[in-house]
Amino acid sequence: MIIAVDGPTASGKGTIARALAEHFGLPHLDTGLLYRAVGRQVQKSGGNPDDLGDALAATAFPESVLDDPELRSEDVGGYASRVSVHPAVRQMLYERQRQFAMQPDGAVLDGRDIGSVIAPEAEVKLFVTASVEARAARRFAEMQARGQPHTLEDITEHLRRRDERDSARAEAPLRAAPDAVVLDTSTLTAQEAIARAIALVKERTASSAN
Repeated sequence: MIIAVDGPTASGKGTIARALAEHFGLPHLDTGLLYRAVGRQVQKSGGNPDDLGDALAATAFPESVLDDPELRSEDVGGYASRVSVHPAVRQMLYERQRQFAMQPDGAVLDGRDIGSVIAPEAEVKLFVTASVEARAARRFAEMQARGQPHTLEDITEHLRRRDERDSARAEAPLRAAPDAVVLDTSTLTAQEAIARAIALVKERTASSAN
């Protein structure tokens, strides 16, 4: 069983995807980390994420970059969004994601184009979303806990810009697949969102079996 979990930054899709993987006993891949790793590699090399050559060179990042604590920072998130605009970068990472999805017993993948591009044949597709205000508040709390000096206003504006950039790109834009179930987590706790997601997966798989 392949479960595709898509959605914007700080919507809760990563938390939900990890919980689904644990609940159903499936391997999990946070595909956004691959783009963050490319963005981080560009940043470390002093390159320009808007330059195709710099972005492509960074797709050869060493595995150690995936453990870089800066990978979750807002700055690296911005770099990731900018390198992901390049179709050639997306193609370089496509096969890696595709191979993970096609494991014999299935997998859970979260990102922005799993259900529409990476695994369009996924048995279950969830599009996890939330208001910009709710997402900004969550990210602000995360940044505060890490001691990173970002204001709520800055984070809100950063998310708005990233949503616009991710939704407007020509290659694999951020949008729900036609057959995806939309899960709005704006007013849900993490545990409520996880419980709802598990129920949705069970509903979808049960209906498919009938």
